[in-house]
Amino acid sequence: MKSLLSFKGPWAGLRVAWDDEDRFDEQTYRADVSRCCEAGMPGVYTGGTTGEFYAMEFDEFQAITRATVEECRKHGTPCAIGCSSTYTLGVCRRAAYAAEAGADAIQVALPFWMEVVDHEIVPFFREVARAAGGMALSVYETTRAKRVLTLDQHRAIKDAAPNYRMVKANASTLGNSVEGCRELSKLVSVFVGEDRWAELGPVGAKGCCSSVVYWAPRFLLDLWQKVERQNWTVVEAGTVKLQKLFAFVDKQIDGRNLLDSAVDRLGGIAGGFLKTSLRCRGPYSSATQADVDALRHWYAKNLPELLEQ
Repeated sequence: MKSLLSFKGPWAGLRVAWDDEDRFDEQTYRADVSRCCEAGMPGVYTGGTTGEFYAMEFDEFQAITRATVEECRKHGTPCAIGCSSTYTLGVCRRAAYAAEAGADAIQVALPFWMEVVDHEIVPFFREVARAAGGMALSVYETTRAKRVLTLDQHRAIKDAAPNYRMVKANASTLGNSVEGCRELSKLVSVFVGEDRWAELGPVGAKGCCSSVVYWAPRFLLDLWQKVERQNWTVVEAGTVKLQKLFAFVDKQIDGRNLLDSAVDRLGGIAGGFLKTSLRCRGPYSSATQADVDALRHWYAKNLPELLEQ
């Protein structure tokens, strides 16, 4: 039953493949989804920032949702669909379609163009949960939505939407702190960045909406096994490696406005796992082949275990 879905481990937060004409490249995208499932990833998620939910039309959302669900169903892998939008009806339309298509869960951020105020938060999630028909709900908490939810607000959302099962806790939000993660994990599964597992795993973090899992699947899935075994010394050594990787990427892209989707395409292609293109939808910049070459060179010199064979 979908209501019993367990959010655990590094779910692949996939980007969408666009062709040279800026159209949905369904064949390449389906192959990447299938590759994630075959690698043993606990789940596949798309429609977040990396999945460029903000840069697609509704008919494209429908095609991407169908492709994701169908490929995951073939492999028995759970999938979640990001349904964020700038207004409630937009989210509800997407949530209802994801439910109709057979997704296991949806993920939703607060509308982000105009700030949602306190008395609007719970009714928003109540309406979304109703549109999703009881399907599991994940809250995508990010400061890009101009709000940071309190623990009481998370509790109120849970009361209004019992299908609230997971929160993606980003920087400067409640679940990304030790005490916040400890308390919030009593309510829902808390997903944090892969490089925070050593610190937040011991206080309840359960996984990640991950890009590194398709940058270096074997490395990250092995690291997750260490988290499950609570081998925190080994986990800390692994997260230090990830922090070095992220520091190199930050330096490489400094000042070029390469955002989430551009960076995650770069990492997935450089590691040899993804077959998508580097293309992001405008006006946002894309990485280049020179970036791929530089990252592969860094991998080979510093962390050869991150290179997929």
